[in-house]
Amino acid sequence: QLQLVESGGGLVQPGGSLRLSCAASGFTLDYYAIGWFRQAPGKEREGVSCISSSGGTTNYADSVKGRFIISRDNAKNTVYLQMNRLKPEDTAVYYCAATKNSGCSGYATVSLYHSWGQGTQVTVSS
Repeated sequence: QLQLVESGGGLVQPGGSLRLSCAASGFTLDYYAIGWFRQAPGKEREGVSCISSSGGTTNYADSVKGRFIISRDNAKNTVYLQMNRLKPEDTAVYYCAATKNSGCSGYATVSLYHSWGQGTQVTVSS
């Protein structure tokens, strides 16, 4: 059974950091680009970042560029999202997902992804 599991969410003060992990089971992530999305209450799911299967290409939404860093460790079958200088507007449920492709072209398009995790809550508040 193909499964993605996110972890690392929590409550953090503005300006703080969190590192999210996305671990796969039942399949290897090696061949797939992986995206991170987030969804705040009452808002649509938003593409945050993507990393290609090789790790050589990364994409970021303008809202997180310069603050978030996506990386992957294929040996551990895991993708990470390092989130720095967090803001209250970063509060959302964060999801990872595996695309059907090796690259990140059009990464914010939900229909490109075939497997999703259950999400992890990130709350940025003082």
